[in-house]
Parts: sequence; C-alpha cells; structure tokens
Amino acid sequence: MTPMRRHTLTATLDPVSGAGGILSVDLGAIVENWRELSRRVAPSSCAAVVKADAYGCGIDRVTAALTGAGCGTFFVADLAEAYAVRSVAPRVTVYVLSGLPPRTLPLYADAVLRPVIGTLAELEEWEAFCAANRWRGGAALHVDTGINRLGLSPDEAAAVAGRPGCRGTVSLIMSHFACADEPSHPLNATQMAGFRDVRALFPDIPGSLANSSGIFLGPDAHHDLVRPGAALYGVNPTPSHLNLMRPVVRLEGRIIQVREVAAGQTVGYGAAWTARRPTRIAVVAVGYADGYPRAAGASEAKSGAEVVVAGRRCPIAGRISMDLLAIDVSDLPEDMPRRGDWAALIDDDVGVDEIASHAGTIGYEVLTGLGRRYQRRHLGP
Repeated sequence: MTPMRRHTLTATLDPVSGAGGILSVDLGAIVENWRELSRRVAPSSCAAVVKADAYGCGIDRVTAALTGAGCGTFFVADLAEAYAVRSVAPRVTVYVLSGLPPRTLPLYADAVLRPVIGTLAELEEWEAFCAANRWRGGAALHVDTGINRLGLSPDEAAAVAGRPGCRGTVSLIMSHFACADEPSHPLNATQMAGFRDVRALFPDIPGSLANSSGIFLGPDAHHDLVRPGAALYGVNPTPSHLNLMRPVVRLEGRIIQVREVAAGQTVGYGAAWTARRPTRIAVVAVGYADGYPRAAGASEAKSGAEVVVAGRRCPIAGRISMDLLAIDVSDLPEDMPRRGDWAALIDDDVGVDEIASHAGTIGYEVLTGLGRRYQRRHLGP
C-alpha cells in the first residue's frame, strides 16, 4: 500500500479570512468605564475584577490597560489568573477570591499575592505561614453578611478580631452583595448594616463591600475600596435604568450564504420557525459553539434576538446551531447583504444585555461565554 504523502503548506492563513467571526474589544472604553466608576466613588478607591479572562475580554490586555490608567488593585478567581495578572503588572495588588487551596501558600509568597480567606482553617494556615516565614503579605478576610456562599460568619469574625495576630496578616475586610442589582431589595440594607458592624471590629483595616451594582447603592456601600467587574466591560450595573457604561465589545459574524425561503417553509433544526411570507435568509458563521446563546434563537412561540446588517436590525430566524445562525433579511434592499459581508451580533445598538434578555440569562454569561474561534482584536491602549 502506498503511504500517503504529507502535504506541505505554502500559503499563510490570514486570521480574518479563516475566522467565522471577529470579536473587537475596546480597551479605551474599559478604561473610561473604570475612570467613571472611580469618580463616582471618590474618595474611595476603585479596583478592577479581571476574573474569567477579564470577562472574556483578555486578562493580559485589560490588566495592562487598566494598570496604565492608574488602577492599583485587581481581583481574580484563582491562582492561574493571578499569575497572568502578575506577569503584566508586577507592582499591583492582586487578591485571589478562591482562597487557599492546599499546598499553595508558597505560590502566594513567590508572586506576592493576597488570598481572600473565608474560613477559620484557612486563616490559621495563613497566620502560621506568615509567622514561620516572617512574611507580611496581607490577605483579605471575607465575612458573609447574607449571600451564604463564602466567608466567615459575623460571630467568627468577632472572635478573630480579638486575636492580636490578625492585624499583621490581614490587609482588607470584605463582603459581597447578593441583590445589589435590585436597589429596593431589603437584603441590601441588611448587608450594609451587617458589614458596618463587622468593620467596627477592625477599625484600622480597610473595608470593601460594593461590586458593580453595589457602587450605585450610594456612599454607605463604598467603604474604602469598591470592586467593579461586569460594569467595566459594558454590562449595565443598574438594569432598571439607562446604562451609564460605555459598550466594550463588538461581535461580527461572516455571512456565508443568502437564500430564498418560500412562505410556509421552515428554517433550522426542529422546524421551529416558519416563514410567513417569501423570505430571504442570510446564514452567519457563528453559533453556540462560539458562545452565542442557543436560547436567543426564534421559534413560533417566541421572537429571538436581532442582528444588525447594513445598519438595519434583522431578526434571527429559527434555532441557533452549533456553528451557524440564520437571520431574516427580507426588508433589506435586494442586493444586500452578499456572501462575505459581515453582520453585527453585538454592537453599540444590540448590546450584551439585550442578547441576554432574549436568552433568559445575564450579560455576564454572554460575555464570559464568547468563544475562542473568533479573530480577536484589541482597540485602544
């Protein structure tokens, strides 16, 4: 049997030509969002949460841009993200929200990282390590005030406050809102009051309570440091009001075919959408494998999200496939769009929050789910 010959590639693949979609991230908009939030909370300081690859926007590029703008404190989920921040920002303060996994204390010391401690066992390990190594790296003490997720109880925090060693090993007291995006929710007031009581136990240690939405609950929520995440990336932190944040991401998908569908014919899997008139359908090379939510598709029972083509909104037709989605372009001029044109799935007009509402989710999930097949572009600093 004759062996197959290995094919030698002679052409260089242009990244744009090879991609079904282009994801553009406006770093300048992220910086302006951080500056706007910083102005809003002054004289409190404003950190930046860059976990989940900076909400899908690129942890290295976002960290570098925010560090250049003056941000000095970052929060991440785990050690891998912390090392990514440290690689581009050697002098900033980095807090790791997941606490102290076993056998990781030397890694914190090596990269000068600060764990967010949420149990008495972690605190004991941290204090013992700091004492044995004569190290005062600092840690955040997380106290649960009502979300019932991570953190010491208020009673445990009170017991810790009486221990003299705490003052040398803890650099921040923090908690986290459960319902900050619902300003009238009674739990917000309960948590703010509970955190005030906890802060009083540690008068010489800075405090942090507010996330993105918490910033908009007013000065009583700000304390010494706020921790915005999603708002930096354009998600609306005040869902019942106008979004004050600048949009950050633009997602464009390549149109790979335009076809005619007769009235009464169906489009897509499950025959879930039926053309009510002679319809022109444009097929875009983006699907749920790229992070575009399958639940944002259309059916006979519900309308789906919309896509901007040639400056006009066009509705999605049928279910979202793994690699494709279809849009109804019947109301565009007959010569538009053409194969190879681009459709804007996320832009200044159709934002991540709007897509999330059609998919029954939140803008956070849309952002962090954007896939790796896109050709990514970072604009700005």
